[in-house]
Amino acid sequence: MSYVPPAEPASWEEVQDGRLVKAARFAAEHETPWSRDLAAEIPRQFAEEPPWNAVLGPVRRRGGPNGLILTGGRIAAEWGDTWQIDQTFSVAKSYLSILAGLAVDRGLIRDVHEPVARTVSDGGFNGPHNGRITWHHLLQQISEWEGTLWDKPDLIDRNRRVAGQPGTARKGTHRDLREPGGYWEYNDVRVNRLSLALLRLWQRPLPDVFRELVMQPIGASRDWDWRGYSNSSVMLDGREVESVAGGSHWGGGVFIHARDQARIALMMLRGGVWQGKRILSDEWIEHCRVPCPLNRVYGYLWWLNTDRRRYPSANASSYYAVGAGGNLTWVDPEHDLVAILRWTDPAAADGFMGMVLRALG
Repeated sequence: MSYVPPAEPASWEEVQDGRLVKAARFAAEHETPWSRDLAAEIPRQFAEEPPWNAVLGPVRRRGGPNGLILTGGRIAAEWGDTWQIDQTFSVAKSYLSILAGLAVDRGLIRDVHEPVARTVSDGGFNGPHNGRITWHHLLQQISEWEGTLWDKPDLIDRNRRVAGQPGTARKGTHRDLREPGGYWEYNDVRVNRLSLALLRLWQRPLPDVFRELVMQPIGASRDWDWRGYSNSSVMLDGREVESVAGGSHWGGGVFIHARDQARIALMMLRGGVWQGKRILSDEWIEHCRVPCPLNRVYGYLWWLNTDRRRYPSANASSYYAVGAGGNLTWVDPEHDLVAILRWTDPAAADGFMGMVLRALG
């Protein structure tokens, strides 16, 4: 049986690999250009004018660069304080994908190609346009959902350029919407709309679901948290429940340390199984890795390396959870490898991957 670490606080087995020292040092020495004062940094990072750049959720000052590399599930290299709890920005999107997969596995979502409106009736998917949006559309960021959520209109992220995607106009300016499924756009308002839809579907706070079905079974710590905004609570069965953010664009999101992130990635690498127990279906993980026809380096809220287009130094089969500011989870099935980067300059990520793979031969 492939090695998986015991539950916290038991020791994670280490096999420090001297060949990876150079790569670890490289990641540690290439700190993100982002300020450590995230409360000041977030409002100026996403090309938004007031009041659209208003931070609505909690924010913490970040720590320094840290991370680790797992080979065969064991810690082969480590740098910085991997117990440092920080916001992880859009890595949270990939965790929403896991929650969607758990919903599919349990029959809460019968068919990802079914309109969301058939199971979520809160008004967000009414009308001839939004009513045609499916779970598949939301997960691939091709929904073209139109509306305002938590005081943020979807217009904020129209024409947004991410990872080399071309743009024809300034971010936040008008663009005629296509039919659902007809256009790929990285849009945090729409991801938050997915989060709210999943909350409606589960009828439970999503952090509780994630804790029970993922984090506890994989032996994660209790130190992580997942937050929304000051105005993102809804009523469920007579109680107020916070709808969590799919990132930290306007504060909130997932607060977590690198070691817990490594456990989540290792669960994905192991095909959704942990110590013989099925956590997430292998079928869902495969769905996550199917390229979107409109952006072939994107799957179900996981970034792909199709044709090695995103990271030329890594294998084409690699996939990633990526967050702004230098937060990266790298899963490489070919090498039985996981790497977590916190606050390493995104411009250095490909160089890091090349160093790791050259070191491993």
